Amino acid sequence: MSGTITGETVFTVEPNQQQVTMSRTFAAPPELVWRATTEPEHVTAWWGPRALTTQIDVADVRAGGQWRYIQRDTDGNEFAFHGVYHDVVAPERVVQTFEYEGVPGHVLLETTTFEPVDGGTRVTSTSVFQSIADRDGMVASGMEYGAREGYDRLAELLDTMS
Repeated sequence: MSGTITGETVFTVEPNQQQVTMSRTFAAPPELVWRATTEPEHVTAWWGPRALTTQIDVADVRAGGQWRYIQRDTDGNEFAFHGVYHDVVAPERVVQTFEYEGVPGHVLLETTTFEPVDGGTRVTSTSVFQSIADRDGMVASGMEYGAREGYDRLAELLDTMS
């Protein structure tokens, strides 16, 4: 990518490792990408697949703060996720836990960085799972599809914000 805006989400799952890395470069400055990814009124516009709506239950974006998002499908089924912010350095980095409430006890640690590059911001999110089995379960659940579509929606939102 090296400073170019590709619009492609790179999703990396290495064999025998407990992590997944996603990276995408957006055509917007880090401060704008930060706002779009941390302010509840923006997060609801892009987080997850288009077929689901997202509601923010809690969003206390600070070290020690909590978050909880609820997604709903067209049949009214709910899918909730929550975690705790461990480190928040605007507009550079967020470290948080992530747990899908439908499968409790499988917590991952996610570090997201916002790196300025020529003409935009490279967002890299590394999720470290408790085990390879947990990682594989999350990947099998549609993580990549949801993340790619969410990042596509984030790019669309950023176009309206800039």
